[in-house]
Order: sequence, then C-alpha cells, then structure tokens
Amino acid sequence: MKRRDFLKNTVSAAILPTFMNGFAVKAFGSSSLLSALESASADNDHVLVMIQLVGGNDGLNMVVPIDLYDKYQAIRPNIAIPQGKLLPLVNNVKTGIHPAMTGVQQLYEEGKVCIIQSVGYPSPNYSHFRATDIWVSGSDANEIVETGWGGRYLDTQYPGYPDGYPNDDNPDPLAIQIGSIVSPAFQGANTNTGIAISSATDFYNLLDDVVDPVPNTHAGVELAYVRLIAKQTNKFSDSIKKAAQNVTSQSEYPDTQLGRQLKIVARLVAGGLKTRMYMVSMGFFDTHASQTQGGDNTTGYHAELLKELSEGIKAFMDDLTKLKASRRVVGMTFSEFGRRIKSNSSMGTDHGAAAPMIVFGDYVQQGVLGTSPDIPDSGSVADNTPMQYDFRSVYASLLEQWFCVDNTTLQSILFKDYQRLPIVSGIACGTITGIDDVNNGSKGLITNYPNPFVDTTTLKYKTRGGHTMIQIFDTMGRLVGVPVNNMMAGGEYTAVFDSKKLAAGIYYARLQNGVFQEVRSMLKVKV
Repeated sequence: MKRRDFLKNTVSAAILPTFMNGFAVKAFGSSSLLSALESASADNDHVLVMIQLVGGNDGLNMVVPIDLYDKYQAIRPNIAIPQGKLLPLVNNVKTGIHPAMTGVQQLYEEGKVCIIQSVGYPSPNYSHFRATDIWVSGSDANEIVETGWGGRYLDTQYPGYPDGYPNDDNPDPLAIQIGSIVSPAFQGANTNTGIAISSATDFYNLLDDVVDPVPNTHAGVELAYVRLIAKQTNKFSDSIKKAAQNVTSQSEYPDTQLGRQLKIVARLVAGGLKTRMYMVSMGFFDTHASQTQGGDNTTGYHAELLKELSEGIKAFMDDLTKLKASRRVVGMTFSEFGRRIKSNSSMGTDHGAAAPMIVFGDYVQQGVLGTSPDIPDSGSVADNTPMQYDFRSVYASLLEQWFCVDNTTLQSILFKDYQRLPIVSGIACGTITGIDDVNNGSKGLITNYPNPFVDTTTLKYKTRGGHTMIQIFDTMGRLVGVPVNNMMAGGEYTAVFDSKKLAAGIYYARLQNGVFQEVRSMLKVKV
C-alpha cells in the first residue's frame, strides 16, 4: 500500500505511541450523541462513564429478590447467597445486593445510586458477539445496524468530520475508551470517529515526551514515519496531556483492572478535559462454572468480580468528590446479557436474558426501578428473567435527563420513541420530573383470566392514556405476540391473547404505558 493510501484509510483511527497506566486509550472525535450534548446548552459539561461487564453478568446474584427469596434459593440452591449476608438498601425491603458490594451500598445510602431491574430487549440473542453488537448499536435483535448509537448523531451534526477538528470550539476529544478495542458505539455511517492511543509505554511517557527508540533498520525507518504521521494527525493528544498534567494528586484506588482505568478517567475529567463520554470495561463475567466457592456462596469468582466493580465505582466517586468534579459525572454499568434463573450443576449459570443495570452519580435519583423478577415455582434450565425495561429506554433517559437532548433528536439516534425512566434529577437539565410514584403506580395494571388457560386468555389492563403496549414473551425472552400497541384514552380495557399455536408453558405479559410498566406471568396448560 502506498503511504498516501495508508494515511487516507487510517487517519481517523491512527495510533499514538503511548499507554495510560498500561491501558490502551481510544479517543473518539465528535460523536452523534456528543453533538447533542454540545448543542443542548452552552454550559452543559456533563460526562457519561460506561462500565462494560464483558461476558454476561449474573444479575440475579448481584441484585437479590428478598421478597421472593424462598423461590430464589430453591431454583439455585448451589449458588444462592444466604439471606442474612445480603446487603440491605435503605428504604427498600424487597431487594438486597451481593455482600461484596459494600461500596455501591454506601453510595446508595448517600442517594447516588439507581438500580434498574431486568433490563433487556425482545427476543434476545445469546451470542456474546451478536448481543454486544445489539447493545452498542442500539438495534433490534432482528436487524443489523452498522452504526453505533453515538455515531449516528455525528452524521447529522458534524458532516465532514474529521476535517477541521480539533478547533477552538472543540479542542478536546469528545469520547474516550480505555481498552484495546474501539467500541462500535461510536461508529458513524461513513467513518469511525476514533483515534487510538496505543503503545507498550507508560502513560507518563506521554506526559514526559518520552518516545521508545526505533531500530536502525528498514522496519525502524517505517515505524518512525508512522509515529510521525500519528503525532501530526492525532492533535487531541495535546489536550489529553494538558488535562492529565492539571491533576497532581488523586485518592487511592484498588490495584485492579477497573480501578486503574477509572483513575485515568477521573484524572482527565478533573483536569478539565471536555470529553463527554468514556468507556471502560472489565471481563470474565461468563461464569458457567465455579461462580461461587463451595461451602460459602458469598465467595468465589463472581464475588471477586463484584467486589472489583463496587470498589472501583466507590473509589472513582470519592476521587471525583475530592477533586470537586463529581457533579459533572454520571456512570452506568451494562453487560451483553444476564444469566439463566436456574443454576447449573457446575455451580454456575448459563447465558440468559435480562439483568439489572446500576446508574450512579451525584444527580442520580436513588431507588430501585421495577420489581423483583418473576421466579417460577418449578423452574427449568430454559427459564429466563423476563424483561421489564428495554435497554434503549435507559439510553433515551440518560440522553434526555443528563445531556438535555430533545425528543426529535432522541428518535433520530434510537430510531424509535422509547419509554423514559426516572434516573437523573430534573435539576441536571433545568426541568421538573415527577418520578417518585413510578413503582407505586405500576401495580395491578394488568391481569388475565383464566389463569392457567388452555388456548386463550383475556388480558384486563389499565392505562393512564397515551401510548399503551402489551408484549407477550416466552421463557426464552422471545417476543411471541403484541396484542395491544395503540394510542389510547385513559381507562380499563380488555384484549384476548390467542395461544393456539404455542406450546404449553409459562408466558409473560408486559404492559408499558408511559413511564409505567408491569409484567404478569401466565401459564398455558394442555387439555
């Protein structure tokens, strides 16, 4: 390949010769999502930090249903966390969290954590790669989308990127990923907006302008040339270096993969970098076996992972508070899927559907959104946690409530108008949000009779008016019917669910009406 062609094809993802504390760092230019942030309000310097739990986190052992504890213990007797060891959540008697998560518990007590139950999407995919692609693209399970939910906004707000960037108005990278793989979440329709900082040297080499020597060979000459071009094309490195140098002292972090990554993020945020979005990750959540340690289910591999997650988040928030930058940040966890309800014989869990997400920050509304996931009396290995909230509703809520993005722009980013959830205080965008009654207002909204049933059952439901939808899922999370999907006046209604073509078993009817939702379990039996 000619040098000119090489530069043409790699300029938007050039590699800078450095690591930050041993981690490769990807700096993404203007993203579609991030453009919304810039245009929403002149003084909006809010930051979103995403923590990816790679492998599929077992949400049922992370956030444990105390109100359904007998069923929980019966369906996973070899890995269930003892009820007496669960960490309580203030003002919430139905939910406890894993005993390794004391840091998250403390942040919850300080009013800085929101737990969102049973987050997923219809007809989930159980492949790690495809499921991850769905989450970062924000697509439906049955469609392939080549862009990310951030990159799509870039195409409408920053045509012609990367020409003209950085500039006086946008001197900093607008998104940074710490890790070895550039996230497709920031892929635009025409180009990847990422530039990569990646080398075997330490972060301080960047600060001290230290460059590894190259060999006096033909390959060494070529390497020196690539480094020169990288330095010329990756102008964002100067702003990253300047921000890092503005912070000379930080709080103590755990010496873990996540702790080291979050320490870098805190340094750049507190150093004044105007980057809007950060992505960090931790792996090994694919706990098919040895999830807990024999004899003590509060210990083991999953407990170590949750401890690393909890301690990392707590240290990160403590550091930001000390550096007087915590009010700029909201963070969230996500994983490509959850695990099955029933444990396997290897003291582990297999690929599942919905799982809880944790959102944290000074402006986050304290609480547990949703109810404890339904657990069948006699479960099988095919049983999954039924979805209560679509993951794109979380994206839409954060975009609207944290980044102050308008509804029209939201629909262009996410393709649809998704349900909004009460996650961030309205103060963040200067608005008022009535969110305190969300869980209280979502009880008794949907019933069915008869139950059990043979072929048909009548769904009786209430709506407060507006868009009202009922989805029917099987235990694999597959969407098998949508009997209601209309704009409606407030009142009580009925609809018939015809299951003649479906096998006997458990089904879930999910009602969604504005911010309210409820899931109802139904049982189809043979004649």
